[in-house]
Amino acid sequence: MSKPKHERTLADTEAQAIARNIRVSPRKLNLVAGLIRGRSAQDAVATLTFSKRRIAQTVKKTLESAIANAENNHQLDVDRLVVTRADVGRAVVMKRFHARGRGRSSKVEKWFSHLTIVVAEQTVQAPAPAAEQEAA
Repeated sequence: MSKPKHERTLADTEAQAIARNIRVSPRKLNLVAGLIRGRSAQDAVATLTFSKRRIAQTVKKTLESAIANAENNHQLDVDRLVVTRADVGRAVVMKRFHARGRGRSSKVEKWFSHLTIVVAEQTVQAPAPAAEQEAA
């Protein structure tokens, strides 16, 4: 006996990858995730490759994992993939203290984050004929 099969929450044209407990604050990670939202998969990988931020390499690995999941698990066309969602969530917070003057201390919080990237296959739309656009 095994557990019942878990229903798929994504559409048939979508694939995702999740990175958990990344050692960066959610605010900083969300800045990098905002760079790739709504872009094509190849454009997003190129953007992350040349980003100066340290966490961009981890985001790039997660994005490449989502692309590989789309290709291998769901047989989607890699050339038509678009990053539809890049969600950043809060994970654990390590609490430390910093010694201060006069025997006091102050709180230091070290934030962790979760990252979920969803890629979807974009449908090919036929461009509108140029003659109709010029006539209107």
